[in-house]
Order: sequence, then structure tokens, then C-alpha cells
Amino acid sequence: MSIHAEAISNSSRSKAGPTPLDSSEPSSIRNDIEKNGDYAHLSNSSLRTFSWENVCVSVKDRSSKKTRCILQKSTGMVKAGEMLAIMGPSGCGKTTLLNVLANRKVDAAQVSETRLVNGKHISTRDFRAISTYVEQEDSLLGALTVKETLYFAAKLSLPSSVGKTERMQRIEALLAAFGLTRQANVLIGTPIRKGISGGQKRRVTVASQLITSPKILFLDEPTSGLDSQASYEVMSFVKNIAVKYNLLVIASIHQPSTSTFTLFDRLLLLSAGRTVYNDTIHNVREYLHDQGYVMPQYTNPAEFVLELVNTDFSSNQELADAKLRNLIGSWDVSREAHYLRLRIEASKEDNDDNVVDESSARSVSQRLLLPATLVHRNFIKAYRDVIAYGIRIAMYLGLAILMGTVWLRLSTSQNNIVAFTNSIFYGGAFMSFMAVAYIPSYLEDRSLYIKERANGLYGPTSFMVANFIIGLPFLFLISVLFSIVVYWLSNYNPTPGGFFMWVLWLFLDLLAAESLVILITNLVPIFVVSLAAVAFANGLWMSVNGFMVQPRSLNVFWRYVFHYIDYQAYVFQGMMVNEFGSRTYDCDRTPGGGCHCLYVTDLQKDCKIDGNGVLEAYGYNKHKTGLWIGILICIIVAYRLLAWLVLFLRRS
Repeated sequence: MSIHAEAISNSSRSKAGPTPLDSSEPSSIRNDIEKNGDYAHLSNSSLRTFSWENVCVSVKDRSSKKTRCILQKSTGMVKAGEMLAIMGPSGCGKTTLLNVLANRKVDAAQVSETRLVNGKHISTRDFRAISTYVEQEDSLLGALTVKETLYFAAKLSLPSSVGKTERMQRIEALLAAFGLTRQANVLIGTPIRKGISGGQKRRVTVASQLITSPKILFLDEPTSGLDSQASYEVMSFVKNIAVKYNLLVIASIHQPSTSTFTLFDRLLLLSAGRTVYNDTIHNVREYLHDQGYVMPQYTNPAEFVLELVNTDFSSNQELADAKLRNLIGSWDVSREAHYLRLRIEASKEDNDDNVVDESSARSVSQRLLLPATLVHRNFIKAYRDVIAYGIRIAMYLGLAILMGTVWLRLSTSQNNIVAFTNSIFYGGAFMSFMAVAYIPSYLEDRSLYIKERANGLYGPTSFMVANFIIGLPFLFLISVLFSIVVYWLSNYNPTPGGFFMWVLWLFLDLLAAESLVILITNLVPIFVVSLAAVAFANGLWMSVNGFMVQPRSLNVFWRYVFHYIDYQAYVFQGMMVNEFGSRTYDCDRTPGGGCHCLYVTDLQKDCKIDGNGVLEAYGYNKHKTGLWIGILICIIVAYRLLAWLVLFLRRS
């Protein structure tokens, strides 16, 4: 029986009892995997070595403006089937080195490096095809369940040759192996709906990357948030897969327990950006002993080496710095360092550099279907995520009731013309302003996109297309619900055509507002800053949209620079035409039997005001409605294209 078929059988049996990591009696993931079978899809790996030489990273110091090295001359090599632990005190360059090795962008830094797979250079595209990166932060969609998270990870990353049955088998096997079977149908968790624990999220993150069958696995603090037992179980599973199927694992890790530490084959110890040790775990005790540092018999080796190279809390800084310089210098001239360089040179003689399995590449048709998969995932998120649209629907309905009862059953007397105009401005402007409520949800989507794009799953086009499509039905629903309440309560133009045109203008208003939110959030993906920037932009559009100051009276700078690109201006104009373009209003009767009309129109003789007179006062031509709709659509498209461009230029 294969791993995946047997995994389903075992996971179904486990529903009656505790899963491995949740059991009060510790159990080994290695044993669980052996019972569940094997990862046959990994067994044909042609990867033998991954090495790097003279990795240097420098940044410009903000205060002194001088170049400062944060990583110097790092050299190393890991063989397939081995696990390397990158350790060191905080700020020593662990994550920076991991990012460089994984071909990740290091912000505001100059990077010099040589990376070799089987002793050869390979392209970035090929490297991403055989590697994956598990970040320290858990970028997960809180509205999805654990099983759904793994399902979409498989859909996005696995080639079309992997059928639905095999995908589900891999998912079930990973759920069982990571002790997540009982949590399979539990939500990850949102700020409003409680989900799985932090440690379980970490396990889901690692599992979602292993489902892609990588040949090189980079892990940034994989045990963060886990207790010692869970840490051991997770790394034990990774170790078993690495050994059995020649995967190569490089992990930055901070203060592991002794049992977890000994799972690793090799240790790269950093301090102040320099290598202190880079050899086998089993040799570290002897090596340090030769340097004059004796490791006590019953001491956690990880704690000992970290304390040895950490100078931040030393009472005698000069002595600590001298000790560190001695350790770094000793490594540079050690026989272990010399042997490491010889091994790297020997690997360059490897004649077989074919490590990319062509059958694992996604077909063109599968890449074209990526937006559909993202739409499916985003739809589940959207209808479950109260923050994304649920709160906004409730908020807009509350606003509709407020407006409908404040501007309640306005009569068609001339005294209510100003009231109609005010309500049109308030409804459109406030609806677009409250699109800021979408920022938290979009930031969550963007965070996941950054991670998945860095792993080569899809690009900004698929992400933006899916985001646009999924917003359409929800924004249209909001427009209809809001209009049903406020339109008839306030007694706007009481015709079916007038109602549907109002819905159309409101829908375009919300679509433009959300597009603006996405653009600004891509530019400044920090919640508070995005919130302030979107609020400022909406305040600007309100000021120049033609309500506060009529367009013909608007200062030429604001009129020609901002008014004509203000989406709220076209919404306001369209709604004004919808209300006043085909209605008449009663003038006031004077005591002498005459009429007093605020707007002079052809209907004055009948003691009425033609609504077109109000439009003429604002300078609006009711025959330009189609043009305004076209301009508004162009503004929406421009916002989306600019948002796409920002994502495209900000490569990870």
C-alpha cells in the first residue's frame, strides 16, 4: 500500500483517538510516516549538493552613511539528505543568509554570492522550481480551514500530472504526520473567529510547503511558537523525509532543545556576520575543545554554542570581542574550513547538472487556470471573512437606514432641492470613504501573495485578476442592498430606470474606491499608513468633486489637476442627472397668488422648476452620462493597472 492510500486509512482511524502531536503520550512522526508509507514522488531526486561561496551582504548605515557588512565571506555546502542548522545570536545574519541562499531579495543591500547546485550555476527559474521557503511569519488565510489551506497549496503548486486523488492523498498524509487530523476542518482563525493555536499554524505553514515536493527546503525559524515536544516532532518528520528521499534542508533556528538539535546533520554558527563554525553537529564538541572551550557533559549543545558567541550581554565587552575574533580567526584557518573548500571544488567536477524534473513543470493551460483557483480560494475567504465584506455590509445597511430616515420621504418642493443634493453627495462620498474597511483583508491577501510569488507559484497578474473578479459580486450586493433601503425611503426619482441607474453609479463608486484602496495599500503596505493615506485621498476627492464648490467656480489648479481625475466627481454628476434630469419641483406660492422659483426654467409659468435647471446651475450636461461612465471605468482600470505595476516592480 502506498503512503497516500494508507495515510487516508490511518487518518480515518485516528479520528477515534488523539493524533500524534496532540496526544498526551508522545509519539514519533517518523514512526507515523513509516506506517503511512512513503513519499514516492520525491524518490527520483537528482540533487546531490548545494553549496555557496563568499556570500557577502552590505548595507548603508543610516547614521554614518558608510557601508557596513552584515554578512562576510560565508561559505558552505550541504549534501542531499542532510539538514543544516544556521544558528547564532539575534542580529548575526541568520535570516539574511537564508534569504540569499534561497535567492530571496534582501532589501536595501548589496549582495555578492556564488550559489551552486551539483557544483553548477542554475537559473533563478530552475532554482525556484526545485526549492521552497517557509518564512518565519505564518502567512495564512484565517478564513480557510487547515485542510482547505493544504488543498489550495496543492492546487497552486503541483503540476497537472498530479491528479485529484493523489493530491488528496498527500494532504491526508501530511495532516496525519503533523498531528493535524483532528483540526482538519477547523478554521485557521481571524481576529473575530477563533481558530487553531499558534503552534498549529506553524505546522500548517511547514506542511503547506512540503506538499510541493521540494528538493531544497529553506526554513526560517520552523519551530517558532512550538513547545519542545512539538518542535521535535515537526523536525523529526522533516528529517525523515530528507534522509529517505534525499531532500536538502537548510533552517535558521534559535535555541532548539537537545533532542531537536541532534536531528540536524550540520551546524553553521554565525556571530556578527562571520562564520564561527561550519561542520557536522557531532564534531562541534571536539572542535570547541581544541579551541579551549570545554562543553560540560550534560549541557544542551545549542545553548552552549549560543552563549559562547553572544557578546551582547558581556560584562567585559573588550574581552568578549577578543574571544569572538579568536573564534572567527581560528575557523578561517582550521582544517575543517579547508576541507569544506576542497569539497566545494570537488563538487564542481560533477557532470550531471540536471536537477529540474521537466515533468514537474506546470503546463500553459494550468498557468492560465491559476486565476480560477485563486478566485475559488478568495470566494471562500470573502463569504467567511466578516472583516472583508460582512462588517461593510452591516455598516452600509446602517448608513442606508440613517440616510433614509434623516432624508425621509422628501417631497418635490423646491425647498428640498438642496436636501436632495446634499444626500446625493453624502451617500456617494461616505460609501467610497468607508472602503478603508477593506485594508486589513487586503493586507492579509497581499502577505500570502508575497510568500507564494517568492516561491514561484504565480505572479501579480493572476493575483490582481482574481482579486478584481472576487470583488465584483460582493460590491454589487452592497450597492443593491444599500439602494433598496435608501432610494425609496428618501423618495429619489421613483422610476425603475432611475433606481437601476443609481445602483450602477453606486457600484462603480465602490469599485473605484476599492481599487484606490488596493493601489495605496500596495504602495504603503502598513495598516496605519494605508488608512491615513486612503482617508486623505478621499478627503481630497470630496473637496474637488463639484459639490463643495461648483466645477466652474473651482480654482483652476484644483479643477484641471484633480477634478477631472476624481472618480467621485463623475459619480456625483451621474447621480445628480439621475435625480434632476427628468423631475420637476414645485415653486413656492406667494401671498398674492404668484410664484417664487429658486431656479428660472421654462416651467416657471406653471409654478414649477424643471430639474434640468439645477443641472445647468452646476454646469452638468445630462447627455454626457455615457462619457462619464466610460471615464469612470478608465479610472478604475488605471488604479488596477498601477496597483499591478507596483506589485510587479516589487519583486521578492
